[in-house]
Amino acid sequence: MPNSDFNVVSPVAPTSIAPRADQEILNVKGVSRGFKKSQGDLLVLDDVNLSLREGEIVGLLGRSGSGKSTLLRIIAGLIEPTTGDVTYKGKPLEGPADGVAMVFQTFALFPWLTVLQNVEAGLEAQGVSAAPRRARALAAIDLIGLDGFENAYPRELSGGMRQRVGFARALVVDPTLLLMDEPFSALDVLTAENLRTDLLDLWTQGKMPIKSVLIVTHNIEEAVFMCDRIMVLSSNPGRVIAEIQVPFKHPRNRLDTAFRSLVDEIYAKMTARQSGEATKQTLEFGSRLPHVSTNLLAGLIETLAAAPYNGRADMPVIARSLHLEVDDLFPIAEMLQHLGFAELREGDIYLTPSAHVFADLGTHERKMMFAEHLLKHVPLAARIKKVLNERPGHRAPRVRFEQELEDFLTDGAAEDTLDSVINWGRYGEVFSYNDQTELFSLEDVES
Repeated sequence: MPNSDFNVVSPVAPTSIAPRADQEILNVKGVSRGFKKSQGDLLVLDDVNLSLREGEIVGLLGRSGSGKSTLLRIIAGLIEPTTGDVTYKGKPLEGPADGVAMVFQTFALFPWLTVLQNVEAGLEAQGVSAAPRRARALAAIDLIGLDGFENAYPRELSGGMRQRVGFARALVVDPTLLLMDEPFSALDVLTAENLRTDLLDLWTQGKMPIKSVLIVTHNIEEAVFMCDRIMVLSSNPGRVIAEIQVPFKHPRNRLDTAFRSLVDEIYAKMTARQSGEATKQTLEFGSRLPHVSTNLLAGLIETLAAAPYNGRADMPVIARSLHLEVDDLFPIAEMLQHLGFAELREGDIYLTPSAHVFADLGTHERKMMFAEHLLKHVPLAARIKKVLNERPGHRAPRVRFEQELEDFLTDGAAEDTLDSVINWGRYGEVFSYNDQTELFSLEDVES
């Protein structure tokens, strides 16, 4: 990236190092967020507390369902908490605050505007006049490494370059606090690594106007690589279950023994069962279920059953081996646990005796065994099968089960959960489902 200063954006000259951790910028106290459902309140976040000081990069790390993006939007002033308080620079937060900028997972650019016009858009909305607006936008574009692309349109840019435009658009408003919602997750591995490193270089050299960064991520290595502190959130609802200080100076070496040990420690914390958390082995009818294909479930069993794992693997090791991130690996591993094919303990995954048998079976026998475990361990699948058995025509509409699930889950989660069970039920030949008529049946199932 060019070594241009950012004096056009900020009246304070850049320093040679990142800001010193000192003044508190953000405080989140007792924040909860929930929705009213017929079976009681559905909590997304529960009693979350955190603070952010100058000079810090803090990570919100959690799996899907931990509410980390919801928390970020509360901090941005885009949505209100159900309970609790958020203060920014010592004052209660009431809607979007000046000095808070956000970078989203998707690039969210205006396709009909050039790079320069996209970066200027926020300043124009603030009423900044044309000349200073242009100067500040050009400085931000230069800083973020897009000099020469001012007149390009988003369609002409790669994913990494489009995300750089998103960063420039956030930086140009001279923010005190930068919020980032999984900003690298839509990028390929090499592009994401390049952009991460460039941003950290700007941060450690004091070339950005921001005082603090709060980043949402599901990538453990990314959190350890970038952050000074990591807040680990549990799932369903999201609670802070650990606050981890990262002791390493920048630049950090991913292959360093201490780095790898910290990654392992965080994996262990994220797989440890928390009281009331949805990592327990027994599912309930209204439990939210992940989108995990049967191919992935069977594939992970086969991989773990074979050498060199022989039924047991360290989660970080298997993640690196299979090129999977937290949001990819954990749902597969946890679903195997729910189905009785695996156990998760202290960051390790162990196959059960049933899984070893499954790995040695042929296709038809695997289907039969999977169906048995599905009906035994997933109440929604058992409920569908029971209703179909009891009905004279052995048919039932999708909407019946969706409405029942909506008593426990949001509408979107209910739909996704039912889709997952449909996929598993088809594989195990437990029931059939016609997507056009939206009807379940036993027509094509062997009795």
